[in-house]
Amino acid sequence: MQKRVVYISVLTCMVCAANYAQPQDVHVRVSPDVKTGIEGTTEFPTIQMAMDHHPFAGKRPDGKPGRVYIEIAPGVYHERVIVTQNHANITLVGMGKSPADVVITNSLNAKQAGGTFFTETVEINGNAFEADNLTFENTAGNTGQAVAAAVRADRAVFKKCRFLGHQDTLFADYGRQYYVDSYIEGGVDFIFGNATAVFDHSQIHANGPGYLTAQSRTSPNQTTGYVIIDSQVTSGIDPSSPHQTISLGRPWRPYSRVIYIHTELPANVVPEGWNAWGHPNETSLAYFAEFESKGPGANPAARVAWSHQLSPREAAQYKPRAFLAGKDHWDPIAAAARLP
Repeated sequence: MQKRVVYISVLTCMVCAANYAQPQDVHVRVSPDVKTGIEGTTEFPTIQMAMDHHPFAGKRPDGKPGRVYIEIAPGVYHERVIVTQNHANITLVGMGKSPADVVITNSLNAKQAGGTFFTETVEINGNAFEADNLTFENTAGNTGQAVAAAVRADRAVFKKCRFLGHQDTLFADYGRQYYVDSYIEGGVDFIFGNATAVFDHSQIHANGPGYLTAQSRTSPNQTTGYVIIDSQVTSGIDPSSPHQTISLGRPWRPYSRVIYIHTELPANVVPEGWNAWGHPNETSLAYFAEFESKGPGANPAARVAWSHQLSPREAAQYKPRAFLAGKDHWDPIAAAARLP
């Protein structure tokens, strides 16, 4: 009789555990219509509240961790969002018809904040982060460094996203990052940092004269660098003015590496293409290259002598699946295809 009671108790506990097991994936909703947000619920009025109090995902049948989908209703969210290192596998999904329907926005420049790296509207540190169909914005304007998004996460994917700012819009600084079908706007050094990043089928828009990239690789042994592939550089500045020009990039650190592949360039790209940032003796350390640039700004014969025009074989190593694979053979294109 005692054994039967024990068996029933064990079975009851197993059923209870199954009933309360964490789901493989978690879906939570963010909307301005939600008036309160209580820990353990699945609806929140702000994105940061959802980040702080969402239920945690369980494990999938293959043993891999589940994912938390934060589904954001159309609206303008005036807040700063931080995705901490212990929040991996987060996906932000804009539920509007276009990226302009969901905007995360703030206005803070370096002078106000006490430094560039305190200005970001959204800070992303958790690995395997994803964002789809939304906008990251810093509205400080032409007032100095003002970051819209700081990304320091490995295997990060941004699909159909907009990044809006002026100086230092996107701090792509750490890990492997893949941006596809996206839009990045700024004026000075507005894609900067030391990530291993690919910008694929995206639009890089200059809203003022300056430098598109400021990549900061510090050693020739680092696998970092920026690749802009099958994309378009556009400009909202007067191409007829000799002072309204843009450069493809300049080296924030000595071993800076930036490659443009099959990308259309506007007329106001300076003929020499690249800028030495006042350190002409270090230009041999930087690796700036192009492969089959297109448009009125494509001028390989006039490029600085220390830049490179790649062969097809050299360019192949910078395609997304090759450049971002890493030791774990990550496939960024497949990861982006799985997004909603």
